[in-house]
This record gives sequence, structure tokens and C-alpha cells, in this order.
Amino acid sequence: MPTARRHFVSAPRTAVLFLFFCLACGAVENPYLAVVEKMAGAVGFYSENGRELGRVNVGPFPHEAALSSDRRTLYVSDNGVLWMTENSNGTNMISVIDVPGMRKVKDISLGEFHRPHGIALIPHSTELLATMERPFALVRVDPNSGRVLRVYDIKGKSPHMVIPSPDGARAFVSDTDSNCVAVVDLKTGAVRLITTGARPQGAVLSPDGRRLYVVNTNGNTISIIDTASLEVVGTIATGKGPGRIAITPNGKTLVYNLQFEPGVGFADVATRKQIAEIPLSGRPLSLTMTRDGKRAFAGIQNQDKVCFISVHERRITRILQLPKGSGPDPSIPLN
Repeated sequence: MPTARRHFVSAPRTAVLFLFFCLACGAVENPYLAVVEKMAGAVGFYSENGRELGRVNVGPFPHEAALSSDRRTLYVSDNGVLWMTENSNGTNMISVIDVPGMRKVKDISLGEFHRPHGIALIPHSTELLATMERPFALVRVDPNSGRVLRVYDIKGKSPHMVIPSPDGARAFVSDTDSNCVAVVDLKTGAVRLITTGARPQGAVLSPDGRRLYVVNTNGNTISIIDTASLEVVGTIATGKGPGRIAITPNGKTLVYNLQFEPGVGFADVATRKQIAEIPLSGRPLSLTMTRDGKRAFAGIQNQDKVCFISVHERRITRILQLPKGSGPDPSIPLN
């Protein structure tokens, strides 16, 4: 009996110690957020309470990222330069990251096309779209074969972000230095240009896909585009320097970063007016949102911070302090 008692007691203790070890090393904790750390050339994986769970080195100066529909693969555009205004060829790679494993599985070479920036998955497809800054173009990529399948002329300068239509038939590309959005037919390659405000950058589709909201960084406005007529049907005045934008699932509220205030703005879709603004301690270069619309994230590159923002309460609820020199750009919610 004494021997049996020792075995009975030791087994639970072993299990408890093993569980404690797993929790301590993060083995049983799924990452909540993937932060594209532009200055460090890495992607950091963090828990919801801000603990670093893993880190993956990618190419120099990554800018944007796209998450697969099953949320298991992250595609990162390795741009190669810090600012889009730099006169350099940068790099020509997209890093492919296994999210559950928190590891890079391969690089996709884009050949003659350099400085990938905006990146998105085509709906109902495994293929990628990426904007290119050297030379100006939109490319279609098969991540499985690693091949560039097609190149689209976007008829403008400095393509920045790309938003595919819900049916995967078209793509909306912000031609930042041409003050317009290029609407690209992905089957025929035909392009239609829509004039916006000064220096359009980020954009978001309404939940029903009928409106595209484009932030104009130097125009301090949001252009509202009807996706059927492909015309601007309204404008929302914002604070200074909107660069990225998200919309709540009910389609009622727009949330965007303000690079030159600095802060985060909120606009009411129905009234087409900015209704609130919260200040930040530094210049936010990114704005992303969880799928449920409850939380937004703004990265302050020069302070190595990511601000967690309650959309409903319109306040900062947490500040994630990253390692020095990280230089965060977008934060990708993984849940």
C-alpha cells in the first residue's frame, strides 16, 4: 500500500508540474496578436495580456501582412525600405509564416518586382495580390508554387494598399501619388481610375460590399466610393493624416489612425461626420481591428508601442511595450 500510495500521489504532481512548465514556456497558449515589427525585420507573436510568445525574422523593413482564411498562415510583404518616399529598390520577397508554429516556412520571390507593400488574399482563392513600388504594379501570386501569375498595370503612381472585392473579381488599389483609386478587373486586366482626395492610402469595404471608404492622408478626408457605379458619392472630413481604416461589423462606425494629430478618429457612417477622437502619445502608422469590432490596434513605430483601443468605449485599454527598436506597423488579430 505505501508503494501504491506513492505512485498515486506522484502522478498528479507530475501532471501539474508539466502543465506549469507548458504555461511558463507558452506551449499551450495560442498567440493573440501578430505584430509586424518594421524596424526589427521581424514578426512578434503576443498573448492578449502582452507577453511575447515567439518571434520570427523576416526580410528587411516588412510593411503589411495578410492572414489566410483559416488563420494558420501569415503572408508578410518584405518591402526593404523604411519609407515609401525613399529612392531605393528594396527587396522582392514575401515571407510565409506558419502561425500555430510561429515559424517562417518559406520565401516567395517576386523576381523583377521590388518593394511589395499592400497585400491581400483573393476571396474564394488561395492566391495573393500585392502592390509593387519598383516598378509600379499589382501582381497576382500563387503562394503554393511561389510564382507570379499575372502583372496588372494600375495606371498610376505609388500603388499602396489593395482591397479585393468580396467576389474576387476586382481589386481596388490606392495610387497614392496619383490621388486616385485604380479599379482592376482581375480577369481582363481592365482598369478604371477614380479620383479621390490627396494621397489616398488605406481603405475598407462596408460589410455589404456596396461602399469603399478610402482615407486621404494629405486631404484629411475619407472618400466614399459606390462599388457599383464606381463613383465618389460622399466625403467625410477627419483629423490630420488618416492612413489606415477599419469598420465595425454593423457598418455603422469607421475607425482610423491620425498620423499628424496624433490620435485615432471615429466617424459615423450615417451622418458622415467625425464623432470622436482620442489622443495618442506618438504618431500611429497603423490601425487594425478584431473581427467582432470590439478592439482596435494602433502601432506607434517610433515609441515601440501598440495601443489596444476599446471601440465601444473609445479609450485606450492597454499599451503593449515592444522590445526597443521593434518599430511596429500593423498588428494582425489572430483570434
